Amino acid sequence: MLRERPRPGHVLAPGEQAAVAGVLRLATLILTNYGLDEYVFDALRAGAAGFLLKDTEPAELLRAIEVAAGGEALLSPSITRRLIGEFVSRPPDRATAPGLETLTRRGREVTALAARGLSNEEIAVHMVVSPFTAKTHISRAMTKLGARDRAQLVVFAYESGLVEARRTPGTPRPAGQE
Repeated sequence: MLRERPRPGHVLAPGEQAAVAGVLRLATLILTNYGLDEYVFDALRAGAAGFLLKDTEPAELLRAIEVAAGGEALLSPSITRRLIGEFVSRPPDRATAPGLETLTRRGREVTALAARGLSNEEIAVHMVVSPFTAKTHISRAMTKLGARDRAQLVVFAYESGLVEARRTPGTPRPAGQE
C-alpha cells in the first residue's frame, strides 16, 4: 500500500492494515520527509516493509515497491547508515532480547547474515545450502522471534547483540567505547 504520511508522528497503524488484510496481502512502504529514528522504529514495529525519504530517486522508488511486494524489506541508505551508527553507540543488551535462546545455531547464523544485508541467494552460497533452504531458515527464525518481516529480523539481530555494526576505518568510536 502506498500512502502519503500526512503529518509527523503518524504511522500506518496495524488496524488500518487489518481493514484490508482479508482482501489482499498488504506490504506497506512509508515515503516521507521525516526520517527521524523514532518514526522509522514506529513504522517497522507497525509492520512497514520499507521506509524511504522523499528525496528517493524514481527508479529507486520503483525498486522499493518491487522489493516490498516481494515480501522483503528496505530502508533508505541514509537511514540505514544512521541506524547502524546508533546501534554501534549502544552496548548490546542481551537481557532484552527474548527469543534469542529459541534460535538454533543455524537460525542465529542466518539471522546475522540477513542483518548484514545478504540476499537469500547470497546466504545460500555462504551457508552452502540451496536458496530454498536459506529461505526456510529465515522463515523459521522469523517465526520463532515473532518477526513480521525481514526488517524486524534485522532490528532484532542488532538489538540483541547478535550482530554489531562494523566501523569504517578512521571513524572515531562513540563516547565511552574507546
